[in-house]
Amino acid sequence: MLDKLEAIYQRFQEVSDLIVDPQVISDMKRYSSLNKEYKELNKIVEVYKEYKLLLANIDNTKKVIETEKDPEFREMAKEEMDALLPQREAMEERIKEMLIPKDPNDSKDIILEIRGGTGGDEAAIFAGDLYRLYQRLCDRMGWKMELIDFTEGTSGGYKEIIVGITGEDVYGKLKFESGVHRVQRVPATETQGRIHTSAASVAVLPEVEDVDVQINMNDIRKDTFCSSGPGGQSVNTTYSAIRLTHIPTGVVVQCQDEKSQIKNFEKALKVLRSRLYEVELKKQQDELSTQRKSMVGSGDRSDKIRTYNYPQSRVTDHRIGLTVYNLPAVMDGAIEEFIEQLRIAENAERLKEGTVVA
Repeated sequence: MLDKLEAIYQRFQEVSDLIVDPQVISDMKRYSSLNKEYKELNKIVEVYKEYKLLLANIDNTKKVIETEKDPEFREMAKEEMDALLPQREAMEERIKEMLIPKDPNDSKDIILEIRGGTGGDEAAIFAGDLYRLYQRLCDRMGWKMELIDFTEGTSGGYKEIIVGITGEDVYGKLKFESGVHRVQRVPATETQGRIHTSAASVAVLPEVEDVDVQINMNDIRKDTFCSSGPGGQSVNTTYSAIRLTHIPTGVVVQCQDEKSQIKNFEKALKVLRSRLYEVELKKQQDELSTQRKSMVGSGDRSDKIRTYNYPQSRVTDHRIGLTVYNLPAVMDGAIEEFIEQLRIAENAERLKEGTVVA
């Protein structure tokens, strides 16, 4: 493990020199990539320094126990050793977890898609509730959310809403939100007070660059149409909304949020890239799933992942069996406990698979 940590430290030194190189700074794409790597490596390097200091303290304490003639000093050294050894064990566990190979997509921004499913008007209202949940989570995390496209429900909420989220490790934290979210409550549209079960699906797509997915522009059909919904004078008067169809796969995306056709085209292309990347990612995951089935799920949109029960103020994540009784806080964006427990479950699986080399 020390050899691996030392190699990481050497790479950290290299990256530290590169990010102050004028040639690198002038290449924004490379600079941004190296800056992200610097931040990731720095987390491990800081722990490595603490670990080396701890090992040095243990060695010094051992020498005192072996060579000190004064019984009182030796006793004090033994007490110190009793405190240091558990610290070393805890730190080694922490380092092992940090050395687990990360999903290369974890540091990416995302495209978040929420769609009302079974349940009619109530499903659309619930999709709107989930949208607000993620809005508030973004506020808590210091992330930025940008609207891309939406279709409103007839009684409120959204039949579909698509947003972009940018920030630190957005995909790494939200990737397990993909799947079917189920709600149990008395809908606003229910006159007899009966509890209904409705659902909305969430898809979390890593935002990708041109280098990740090569798109032949000749394979794309571009259609323009008038925007609908809020937007001022340009709504229903200018053909600013964009619909892109990827002919080889049949994937269709659209964007009508911006008044500018060019900006809508750029946003739609970003979503198209992410969806095509997801198709390739799904193929890889399907191949891997023949070897193993992840405890936390594949992130498939058809997987039922979480239930929000309003009468009991209960939220249950079915993948890890975690239940909390603070539904109002969860709907206000407080889902960090779910994020952390899902991350721990994934890391535990990877450790079992022996993906960390000591």
